[in-house]
Amino acid sequence: MKNRFPSWTLGLLGILLLILVPVIYYLPRTKASTDPADHIPTKAVHVDHKDIVKGEFKTGQDVTRACLECHEDAATDMMKTTHWTWESKAFDVPWREDDVTIGKANQINNFCIGSQGNENKCMSCHAGYGWEQGRETQQANPENVDCLACHADSGSYGKGLFGNPAEGIDLLAAAQSVRAPTRENCGKCHFDGGGGNGVKHGDLDESLYFPDENLDIHMGGEANMQCTDCHVTKDHQILGRMLADNYTIDPQEQVSCEQCHVDQKHEDERINTHLASVACQTCHIPAIALEDPTKVTWDWSQAGQDGREDDHFTYLKIKGEFVYDKNFAPTYLWFNGNNEYRYILGDKISTNGPTYINKPAGDIKDTNAKIFPFKLHIAKQPYDTVNNYLLQPVTSGKDGFWTTFDWNSAFELAAPITGLDYSGQYGFTETYMYWPTTHMVQSASDALQCDSCHSAAGEPSRMDWEALGYPGDPIEWGGR
Repeated sequence: MKNRFPSWTLGLLGILLLILVPVIYYLPRTKASTDPADHIPTKAVHVDHKDIVKGEFKTGQDVTRACLECHEDAATDMMKTTHWTWESKAFDVPWREDDVTIGKANQINNFCIGSQGNENKCMSCHAGYGWEQGRETQQANPENVDCLACHADSGSYGKGLFGNPAEGIDLLAAAQSVRAPTRENCGKCHFDGGGGNGVKHGDLDESLYFPDENLDIHMGGEANMQCTDCHVTKDHQILGRMLADNYTIDPQEQVSCEQCHVDQKHEDERINTHLASVACQTCHIPAIALEDPTKVTWDWSQAGQDGREDDHFTYLKIKGEFVYDKNFAPTYLWFNGNNEYRYILGDKISTNGPTYINKPAGDIKDTNAKIFPFKLHIAKQPYDTVNNYLLQPVTSGKDGFWTTFDWNSAFELAAPITGLDYSGQYGFTETYMYWPTTHMVQSASDALQCDSCHSAAGEPSRMDWEALGYPGDPIEWGGR
């Protein structure tokens, strides 16, 4: 059979390849855009549901069934998320023999302390219905997924006891109003977490519903970014996990400035030298709680007193004494994205200084760690003086502490729910809890300047350099 191609064509092809391969290799490549706006995800076009959703809805579950007629996988996707489970995957932690999970469903914090036994109130911020059925039953039913919590116009919908729709809600109107989540949806829970506006985070509060650019460069002004612009969502899995409710964080599940600020450098090279050891947030969030104050201390030992006047910012009989602050500098720690320690129910409290509810991981020797801003919340909360561990009381309900003001009764009620024995003797101990600061971002012109941290000799600085592991100001002693 005669060869269709002369042998010399193979030689010619080889020569062409020798020429073209290096040329193609060294051709200029299209670089990713450095304009942050180009990296904001494009959202699906909103579909008006006014003419789609029909019928009479008597319960939240009725609404969910209607949603699932079109969005068949939405509930099962949602049920795989921590927004639903309120519990992390199981972690192997060095101070426990068995793996442990961490989350709002089963853990202690130093604000409202814990949700177990308090589901009637706490679940008003859960994306589900029917917690009166018990956790196991509630969590197993896809029809208990509350689509409206995240998708209804916030002016049309609200939640009540056990996560069910509040009394008087027009469920049809709420269902017809659904759209992609907005700051108003996210803020209902995240701005008011811990018992009120701005209580918990310090960088998240109701001032961010409609901010100007001086409050937050991303959410304010013409940018008007929504939470989901950064907290990108796929199959209801939302990027960005709270350090407070985890031990370790998968970087693939986290949000970072670099998602949008791709390969961006500062014009001043001196600033660029800081990038390996200083987080973006440290300079661009010089203060927190800019407009609305945030709670910085909470003393539960003072709760239940008669004869004191209630005041939201100083004292409530049901909760004790507080200190609020606003427009103040964060606390700075080395941080690699994980926890060094996270208090787990039943852990012994510290006998030497405060007990850490969580302790961000990282130090000056950790090349993955950067100096990062945190809100530190200090509390006095109850513990068992015999068993030497923190106690979680039942606070809400007709038999809870908020009704009886009887700590012993509140701890006895909680014992079979939490699985922690109660000795019958209690006291109060100091606890620390850290909250990463990532919102209320300022423009370059309002970011920290050199002299904010590198002060003249003898002048105060916002950085405690020795606590961070330096012999002194690194402008004199050198960086790590």
